Amino acid sequence: MHNFGLHLLPDTVHSPDQPGSPETYLASNGVHAATAMPAETQNDGFTWKIEEWWQRTQNAREEDLYYYFQPVEEVDGPWVVTEGQRKLMFATYSYLGLLNHPRIAAAAKAAVDKYGTGTHGVRILGGTLDLHVEMEETIAQFANREDAIVFATGYVTNLATISALVGRGDWVISDKWNHASIVDGCLLARGQFVRYRHNDMDDLERRLSEAPTDVGKLVVADAVFSMDGDILDLPTAVALCRRYNARLMVDEAHSLGVLGKTGHGIEEHFNMPGAIDIKMGTLSKTIPGVGGYIAGDKKLINYLRHTARAFVFSAAVSPAVAAAIIEAFHVLKDEAVERNQILSRNVRHFIEGLQAQGFDTGITVTPIVPIMVGSEERAMIMTRYCQQHGVFVLPVLPPAVPEGSARLRANVTAAHTAEDIDFAINVFAEAGRVAGVI
Repeated sequence: MHNFGLHLLPDTVHSPDQPGSPETYLASNGVHAATAMPAETQNDGFTWKIEEWWQRTQNAREEDLYYYFQPVEEVDGPWVVTEGQRKLMFATYSYLGLLNHPRIAAAAKAAVDKYGTGTHGVRILGGTLDLHVEMEETIAQFANREDAIVFATGYVTNLATISALVGRGDWVISDKWNHASIVDGCLLARGQFVRYRHNDMDDLERRLSEAPTDVGKLVVADAVFSMDGDILDLPTAVALCRRYNARLMVDEAHSLGVLGKTGHGIEEHFNMPGAIDIKMGTLSKTIPGVGGYIAGDKKLINYLRHTARAFVFSAAVSPAVAAAIIEAFHVLKDEAVERNQILSRNVRHFIEGLQAQGFDTGITVTPIVPIMVGSEERAMIMTRYCQQHGVFVLPVLPPAVPEGSARLRANVTAAHTAEDIDFAINVFAEAGRVAGVI
């Protein structure tokens, strides 16, 4: 089977971009520049990039290997209907199963009735509602911080915060497996951007020791890493940041609602309340809305409200979303313990079941479960089998992960039943046998 050549933009990047000319790049992905575009535009850099991606996606569709952007037509708990087929969803971020929670949906509907569907613009001018104030107060209280600020998306939360904090002469030190939004924020910042080996605290200390003592230092890491499901070594990271006078920013996108008995995240998981200087989280995973937040002291949040460009120049989140977020945190307070217990049980059931079938699930200890298959070809064969047999799952290919470590990424939720998980394990097992993985 040929090179699939379908490398969509990853959460993280573990290998360098393909070097060489546009023609070399196209040929390496099975596309010949001479036939991919008209001769008069072959040297147009915009054209070859656009044409190359068109050819990749068309090739994948022709091979029946393109499973991105499937429109979900119906949602029934962890089951969805897409393109007329009912499938068990294992590509979701709704870890506690709060999508379509009746209290959250009712709050969103009531907000539309009261405020309409939008606002008067950006938050700093006419776009702030009392709902936005309540939303940020609710988040700050949940995070046990003085204040919070909400951005329109999780991606721009990291992008805007890091670039606003790190200036010329400052250092920003990032885990190599951090999310793309963190990487892009570091690239946009005007300071010195360095990376340390994944979750390697000795390497983090080496990087911190290299930074001048008189500059600002910001260490940034995911709490739960999105490709492998492992957890940041928070105790050591905190100790090192204090030793070297650095601030620590932690992205809780995949730990909110997941880690800690009451779903309060990585600080609760390690029993280290208040240890993180800058807490970032998303509002589109466990919390079924959209956006991202930073929680911290009042002076930090005040600074971001006036200098973070993606906040100052972006429209406010809609009233329905703000109301849904507020109610979702109330639901989390009321139901997180029970839902988290179910989630933990489901995670163990799923990982142990996959391992019993002979699968390698990597180093995960969270609902993010990588099913390691090695080659891109095996990943695509397994994906096609799963999609055709009622399991919605997607592959992760290089450069999102290192060469030779392609995998299917399956996300477990509290909404899955034991019967759902058994069904999925059986489908994955059959797919693994078809692909020669097990």
